[in-house]
Amino acid sequence: MDLIAQNIANVNTTRDENGEVYRRKTLVFQARTQDTFSKMLAQSSRTNASELVGNGVRVTGIVEDHKTAMKTVYDPGHPDADEDGYVTLPNVNTVTEITNLIDATRAYEANITAFNATKNMLLKGLEVGKA
Repeated sequence: MDLIAQNIANVNTTRDENGEVYRRKTLVFQARTQDTFSKMLAQSSRTNASELVGNGVRVTGIVEDHKTAMKTVYDPGHPDADEDGYVTLPNVNTVTEITNLIDATRAYEANITAFNATKNMLLKGLEVGKA
């Protein structure tokens, strides 16, 4: 969410501390499991598929988006305009960023709901022992 907020905050930043146009930043994820495909296949053949649970992911880095094209607008009065009067703007799409923010928020809420459900089941289990 912090990275999305940074991208949105810099949607009109035409010059960073190095004098370059701001580029959208994205996260790089990696699976936490170190199991090979053959190990996972062997495990899945021995157990029920619903029992297989992944180990999640972790963030391995933050990279700049060099695939998405930068935007250019005609504004000859802008201090960062080129000799033709065009200003290069960051490759940040606000709609994409807001969509990613909503996805991240909903995933967080789903995790909290699952955690609270687990906690409530454990508490009910303790109450059964009291009666």
